[in-house]
Amino acid sequence: MLTGKQKRFLRAEAHHLNPIFQVGKGGVNDNMIQQIADVLEVRELIKVSILQNCEEDRDSVAAALSKGAKAELVQVIGNTIVLYKESKENKQLKLPR
Repeated sequence: MLTGKQKRFLRAEAHHLNPIFQVGKGGVNDNMIQQIADVLEVRELIKVSILQNCEEDRDSVAAALSKGAKAELVQVIGNTIVLYKESKENKQLKLPR
């Protein structure tokens, strides 16, 4: 689990990122979760945007993505979700203790 200090740090790091994935009418599926897990291994921190036509609410989308990709949910703000997962091979972010 992330501490409040670590979440603040990750929110600041994510601020300038653009969303890489979009969740739309189809909602969350296994293929999307796998792709997000793969990208998290490379980048560690990503944003996912929820489109207007998404039928699920943003909190259930965020929960499904973070659980499926085994990632930490850093923030849900507006229609944007910020996810973090420490990379095994390619650590880039050093979290504060």
